[in-house]
Amino acid sequence: MKGSMASEKGHLLMFPWLAFGHLLPFLEFSKKLAAKGVKVSFVSTPKNLRRLPSIPSDLSEKIKLLEVPLPSVDGLPENSESTIDIQPEQTQYLKKAYDGLAGPMEKLLQNEMPDLILVDFLAHWVPEIATKVGVPVAFFSAYTAATLAFLGPPGELISGTQRKGPEQFTRPPDWFTFPSLVAHSPHYAPTAFQNLHIPDKSGLSSGQRIAKVVQGCSFIALKSCKEFEAEYIHLLEELYQRPVIPVGVLPPVPTGNKDHTKSNTRWSKTFEWLDRQKPKSVLFVGFGSEYKMPTAQIQELAHAIELSGLPFIWILRTPEGAENLNLLLSDFPARTSKQGMVCPGWAPQMEILAHSAIGGCLFHSGWGSIIECLGFGHPLVLMPMVYDQTLNAKLLTEKGVGYEVPRNLDGSFNRKHVADAMRLVMVEPQGEEIRSKATQMQTIFGNQDLHDSYINEFIQHLRELQVLKTT
Repeated sequence: MKGSMASEKGHLLMFPWLAFGHLLPFLEFSKKLAAKGVKVSFVSTPKNLRRLPSIPSDLSEKIKLLEVPLPSVDGLPENSESTIDIQPEQTQYLKKAYDGLAGPMEKLLQNEMPDLILVDFLAHWVPEIATKVGVPVAFFSAYTAATLAFLGPPGELISGTQRKGPEQFTRPPDWFTFPSLVAHSPHYAPTAFQNLHIPDKSGLSSGQRIAKVVQGCSFIALKSCKEFEAEYIHLLEELYQRPVIPVGVLPPVPTGNKDHTKSNTRWSKTFEWLDRQKPKSVLFVGFGSEYKMPTAQIQELAHAIELSGLPFIWILRTPEGAENLNLLLSDFPARTSKQGMVCPGWAPQMEILAHSAIGGCLFHSGWGSIIECLGFGHPLVLMPMVYDQTLNAKLLTEKGVGYEVPRNLDGSFNRKHVADAMRLVMVEPQGEEIRSKATQMQTIFGNQDLHDSYINEFIQHLRELQVLKTT
């Protein structure tokens, strides 16, 4: 085994996909490992590295950020280095540019000689260059085991012989060995089918990329835990014929900056308002930093929030071309000033979710946000939009901790259905079981000791594989 044992606990190299829903989990995993004494080299493009949260000072000697400049590609706008910079249809060109990093990555590997490379689902070319250099590869998934299991085994990912059309994506696949709700919604199934099985401008489909990564890796590290989805983790091992090692959900550590946040002029009024609300009465509404919600959806959602009559705090990313919030929402902020608050742009989400007034969350069903919300035991109103979110929503429904908003055939939603879902989850008697089960989930998702033990087990597993030396 080659490898420069830069510390007694080894040296791992992280190489995430160019999306913040992937960059941030890889960084959180890096910090958890660095806190245990493992040296980590974190590789991405210059602009993405600048946009990452700063490394805590006590970990700065263990985590090294390494730049690989992204090559220019026709079809990819200048200075675009992440999915947050582009429209969904331009992602195929970002993948093409990502593939152009193979040469620089091979040189970097020769210089760094880590003990293990942890790669993302799209980096299909890493196993080949890692073999040339003599470094083993593992696949680190920021997705749930349920999502990966739904996508299928490598053979199916390459050939697509068992599911020949989008309609077969609307039901659990035949290889599921237990009852499941996990499947795509009818309106999103055609997009999901195309992404997985139809090659794009990069020359490959996402399914082909995932299959090559799985086939070229020694094992899979998974951002999940057995306490939540043990049956899907075991199934994934069978499908992949590789060890699948959950590393915990990497829950964010509470910052303890509540007083500091309150003293911040911009947020002081928000927390003062929250302080005046009844416990568990306020609905948190937010759709993350990646999803670009169209103006018409924003306006329909505003009507739904008002119609629900519930206290709310809405973290709203204003779409391009609609810089003026009042023009976007008409007189909604004024009409609902006593009901809730609209907060444009970035927000201290963890501090808000931790407030005793928050009683539920309406969001896009992204795995990172699920972890944050269930870490505080909040029941979930589910409005999945893209990618794995529709699968996550079905998984959460299956687990009984959320309710998915009914959609029209074209995937649009109407205010009454959304308002009814909000009230069901927050206050109606029919939602009591959802609220109870979500509260119980806090003992899993909010348990720092549990997920710390997963990191310890992961490091021990690496030693058993002789990736890392025993101390």
